[in-house]
Amino acid sequence: MIFTDCDIYRLDVTGSLALGQQYSSLGSQPILCGSIPGLVPKQLRFCRNYIEIMPSVAEGVKLGIQECQHQFRGRRWNCTTIKDNLAIFGPVLDKATRESAFVHAIASAGVAFAVTRSCAEGTSTMCGCDSHHKGPPGEGWKWGGCSEDAEFGVLVSREFADARENRPDARSAMNRHNNEAGRMTILENMHLRCKCHGLSGSCEVKTCWWAQPDFRLLGDYLKDKYDSASEMVVEKHRESRGWVETLRAKYAFFKHPTERDLVYYEGSPNFCEPNPETGSFGTRDRACNVSSHGIEGCDLLCCGRGHNTRTEKRKEKCHCIFHWCCYVSCQECVRVYDVHTCK
Repeated sequence: MIFTDCDIYRLDVTGSLALGQQYSSLGSQPILCGSIPGLVPKQLRFCRNYIEIMPSVAEGVKLGIQECQHQFRGRRWNCTTIKDNLAIFGPVLDKATRESAFVHAIASAGVAFAVTRSCAEGTSTMCGCDSHHKGPPGEGWKWGGCSEDAEFGVLVSREFADARENRPDARSAMNRHNNEAGRMTILENMHLRCKCHGLSGSCEVKTCWWAQPDFRLLGDYLKDKYDSASEMVVEKHRESRGWVETLRAKYAFFKHPTERDLVYYEGSPNFCEPNPETGSFGTRDRACNVSSHGIEGCDLLCCGRGHNTRTEKRKEKCHCIFHWCCYVSCQECVRVYDVHTCK
């Protein structure tokens, strides 16, 4: 299912965020915090105290889910969302799996990213540009423009997304870790963006500012972290407040996970067959790449069941010509493609 503006965008209630379908246009209508499903009391207070940045929080969740669907578009689990259900991923996030780790990381990063961008664009009165530049300007350039205040965006994401992760159990510990890993990707990938000023395109003066990376870069980075996620085991010990669960790396001879790595402690289903208990939709009728030996190839994606092939006609622009000045005219061609889908 493709995630659109009209669909629900919120994380599973077992996760960190919850934003309902009625808030798909938060920026253009009044926000009633009490009617947003799934908010815990701390999130509800946050919503009421910082209501003007809630549209950015919602946009960040949406951005994270869209990036999840891009990164997993060729996988057996392709970040499918479910309409008209508070838990938009179904039961998939009920388990402490790699998939759950990635969703928490990318959604928390999305919230931080969207809030930071909104502040730099001047859409909120409670935040703006980062005035604390990191160090003196370099040779041949000076500070200018609007440096994006990623630290504020990260703070908002931490306050809102981690608000429901206050239980002394392993799942809360895992969610907090992965939420923070997602946010760290932004802070570690901030870069200088510069613009030249001068006559005839010269660069007599160059101004620079801190900017966030493209969100696709963050998605690629976290997808790599998903592939190399660290498996953990749950340990219980008694503290003054009672029994507390913590996580420890399962394999001592592997490198211990850092705060930038994703962690999990339960295995994933294979997602080959539909299973309402695990939230798997199976891979029947999914398009596959017959020439690939990777996970998106028909052999692996179809789980050994084989695939069907059909021809499909598509209308495309062709024989395009540039006319002076200044437009392009094209003909319309019909091309035939082979489409392969899993049995």
